[in-house]
Amino acid sequence: MKLKKIVLGTLVLTAAALLLNACAPAAQFPAAQSSAAQSQGGPLDGQSALRPAVNGERRSLTLPGFGQVNYYASPSGTGRPLVLTHSINAAGSAYEMKPLWDAYVGTRPVYALEWPGFGRSDRPDVTYTPELMTRALTALVAELNTDVDVVSLSLGSEFAARAALSEPRIKTLALISPSGMGEARGGTQRASDADRGVRLYTTLNSFGNTLYATLRTRPSIEYFLSRSFRGPVDQGLIDYAIDTTRQPGAKYAPLYFVSGRLFTPDAYGDLYRPLSTPTLVLYDRDGFVSFSRLPLFAQQPNARVVRIPDTDGLPHFEKPAEVKAALDAFWAATR
Repeated sequence: MKLKKIVLGTLVLTAAALLLNACAPAAQFPAAQSSAAQSQGGPLDGQSALRPAVNGERRSLTLPGFGQVNYYASPSGTGRPLVLTHSINAAGSAYEMKPLWDAYVGTRPVYALEWPGFGRSDRPDVTYTPELMTRALTALVAELNTDVDVVSLSLGSEFAARAALSEPRIKTLALISPSGMGEARGGTQRASDADRGVRLYTTLNSFGNTLYATLRTRPSIEYFLSRSFRGPVDQGLIDYAIDTTRQPGAKYAPLYFVSGRLFTPDAYGDLYRPLSTPTLVLYDRDGFVSFSRLPLFAQQPNARVVRIPDTDGLPHFEKPAEVKAALDAFWAATR
């Protein structure tokens, strides 16, 4: 109960401060418009208006009990297909994996999954769970029907690890700034209450539109992204984050994230420790999670840990060459 009060109080105070300082941007961007459309002087209308996150063919798969899940495909190239999955936040999308998409597209088959409730995937008002997210990834692997390498970012790493425990076609995992590798920083990073965050979600949902309208302002998005960059924040990422938060239903999945319901309480014990899949972890610092258990994880068979110095939560944006080199070396060693 105390944790919930602290989290809720922090969110409400943050929302109030942002609303006082940034109410104009919130009012200037209606839900059906994107920042790109405004710069071109024309409105965009509805979810179909969201521009592609990466330069690839847009495909979708049907997830029973949910709807359509979007993924981008570039099947040209040779070798084992690469599947990229983004993080979970108020504005998640495949754009978060764009540097890696651009690095490998054309040389090997590349696919970028957008988790249910994010990007151009459907965003219905349903219960979002780690199991739902995991089913999206395993459904994509089943649709490709071949062995794959998976690269996941932040909380997406937990879903990827969960999928790898049951899907033998996931041959390697590369986890960038994964959550669940240490004690969480901040109460929203896991659902530690007995009810798994249900009451907190109910409370947050009562603020619904007001809370999410605050989270999606440019100052809010710039602030949270700044905690994942050591240097200047990538402006393309900011612009796309703003665009994707203006899509119909954009608030639903992020509220489950903020309430902690998409985190596995003991991700290390339940997901990472049992892994037999060859796994690489890329990290340095992160403003949201710690990596206190990484030395322990590094002792596991088939585990490798590489630090990308002078980066925060998005090293593939700030040091793409170093990240690519680490990935290439890892895959070469596991073939």
